[in-house]
Amino acid sequence: MEEDGNDGPPPSLLAKWRNDISRAFHCFLDRSAPHTVNRWLGTLAAAAIYVLRVYYVRGFYVISYGLGIYILNLLIGFMSPKVDPEVDVLDGASFPTRDSQEFRPFIRRLPEFMFWYAITKAFCVAFAMTFLSLFDVPVFWPILFFYWFFLFFLTMKRQITHMIKYRYVPFSFGKKRYAGKSSAEGQHPKFSTSPTISNAIFESFAESFVDTRSFREIFSIMDPFMSCEL
Repeated sequence: MEEDGNDGPPPSLLAKWRNDISRAFHCFLDRSAPHTVNRWLGTLAAAAIYVLRVYYVRGFYVISYGLGIYILNLLIGFMSPKVDPEVDVLDGASFPTRDSQEFRPFIRRLPEFMFWYAITKAFCVAFAMTFLSLFDVPVFWPILFFYWFFLFFLTMKRQITHMIKYRYVPFSFGKKRYAGKSSAEGQHPKFSTSPTISNAIFESFAESFVDTRSFREIFSIMDPFMSCEL
């Protein structure tokens, strides 16, 4: 018996169109990766359209609440390091806090491009859901707003406390620089002994959030709620 060379039936026209559209979409994403400002301007435009839509119909507050919780979860991933510092401390490693230590840039658990893509897709999906009356659940929206703000405060407090404890900021602005060859004979290039920009930013960040009396008072008020799980 002769064996057929084809393993299965040829792909349908619909599958071919779907593959072409998927390939073109991924090509567009790859080309838009270097254009950070333009991408976020497009996301702001999508967010403004969604806000105007909700304000015009005066409804779909449950969708807006779910969208806010989802964005908060993405923000935590964007501000968190890829490797947990607690695990690094147990392994004998940690973030560099002195000039003599090796520069280690901050690597996010959720990269900026994925963070942008997830937020943009969330706004588009939420906007499409506002055209379905099934999701227009009647609810008193101020309760949802204050509850979301309460969760935002607790989450940010936990994240800031984690940042201060392990001395890192979610941005990498500078790295070690070479001072060049010295005029003296026989000397080699050295690392500059000036502090890195990230450490300077951390010091100002810690002073503004820890040494402020009002912020400490807010923390003391919210401490009984810190045992709550989100």
